[in-house]
Amino acid sequence: MLGGVLKKVLLVLLVVVVIQNWGKIERLFNPSQVVSEQTRASARVALYTTEWCGYCKQIRRFLDQKGIPYQAFDIEEDAQARKAYEALGGGGIPFVDVNGTLVRDFAPEKIMNALNLPSTGNAKAH
Repeated sequence: MLGGVLKKVLLVLLVVVVIQNWGKIERLFNPSQVVSEQTRASARVALYTTEWCGYCKQIRRFLDQKGIPYQAFDIEEDAQARKAYEALGGGGIPFVDVNGTLVRDFAPEKIMNALNLPSTGNAKAH
């Protein structure tokens, strides 16, 4: 009986890990969506987020899928991140600083534009 419970717990943990890392997994199966090495090297992306924000998770997945490196800052857990977020004007999450261009909300097209890349056309801005 304990073995059956342990198997179920491990299965749930596996599902959670897969869901949290889906953008990275998807990139493995569809490498054509990854941005160029030059873009990855020059990208300076800071994502201001919270743990509960659904659109923040979508932005993370989008960035992971494209292979765009970023630093994520939880503005509820990190006082320094909260100060930086407020200094930039804040105003909602997700809030993304892409090479000095501030992008509010879930807007993949704006992120691609800030990286000087053509829009993907498959993501909708909200």
